[in-house]
Amino acid sequence: MSESAGPASADAARVRLAEAQTALLSALVAGAAAPEGFDLARLDIQRRALRGKRADVVAKLAPELPAILGEAEYRTAFAAYATGRPMTANYRWDALHFAAHMVRHGGLPRARRKRLKRWHAERSGPTPPER
Repeated sequence: MSESAGPASADAARVRLAEAQTALLSALVAGAAAPEGFDLARLDIQRRALRGKRADVVAKLAPELPAILGEAEYRTAFAAYATGRPMTANYRWDALHFAAHMVRHGGLPRARRKRLKRWHAERSGPTPPER
């Protein structure tokens, strides 16, 4: 191998690694197909674990969400919401996007929908809610 082939092959290896990592991350958090050679059952376990962790962090940041929806319904609804929806910003925005999604598409009873809509409106405005 010549000296000039070394850095080029290292760059090519980095590109292949980056592509493989992107494919795996996309499969874990964005609903993409599993990369070749990965155990589908293990990937599914990891997907569920990552969605659960994300739901935990959102619930700690916004404890009103499980309180409004009920803990079990919150978990189920958040898992459905997070499937194929990677985070695009931070957990605060994730909580707001989830609440907006539930208001629009959650099929909630009227009282819960109203409470969730009010919660979302108070937190998505330019100033924090008054206590």
